Amino acid sequence: MATKAPLASHCLALADCRMCGHDNAVVPIVSGAASPKAMLVGQAPGRVEAAGGQPFAGRAGKTLFRWLERAGVDEKTARRRIYIAAITRCYPGPSPSGRGDRVPSPAEQEACSVWLDAELRIIRPRLLIPVGRLAITRFLPNLPLDQLIGRAHDVTHVGGRATAIPLPHPSGASSWIHQGNHPALLERALELIGRELAELGIGSGPGKRSVA
Repeated sequence: MATKAPLASHCLALADCRMCGHDNAVVPIVSGAASPKAMLVGQAPGRVEAAGGQPFAGRAGKTLFRWLERAGVDEKTARRRIYIAAITRCYPGPSPSGRGDRVPSPAEQEACSVWLDAELRIIRPRLLIPVGRLAITRFLPNLPLDQLIGRAHDVTHVGGRATAIPLPHPSGASSWIHQGNHPALLERALELIGRELAELGIGSGPGKRSVA
């Protein structure tokens, strides 16, 4: 595909980025997808991701890939066919409160935005899956999540137009998923994602076993 070489060059440059001045042991986490048609955008890597160099490798990732399995895409296929990006690409460190990870600062988000913009221009994704509040508000209005999740949204980004289907953050620290009608909104979102991915030739559609 036309995106393969430019995306490979981009990923090499991203891996060398040190713009935020983190400790030398803290390096950007890079997606392994080579010729994607869809993008999933998270908030930032966690401690497990920083140790292993793979996005969504910790507990939140296990939940996320269980969700995608319900949409008809197994983890191996998702990692190969969906480009996994984030608002910031380096582990920001623990939260000062001692619970969870620190939210990346506005300066870190601004510095890292050039990488996401470049990926949007290279990949020109037809489907965007923003995960968690920070990623959702990068593409959609800052509204209550129950007004955004469970729906497909037409969005314009620097690479063109796409369908955005947001998901709540899969972290166990988030209580949103357990409230009111939110489980039903999540299921609706996964059904929509499964249909969009199947149209792109990724997975088998919601409620079915995925095929690579």
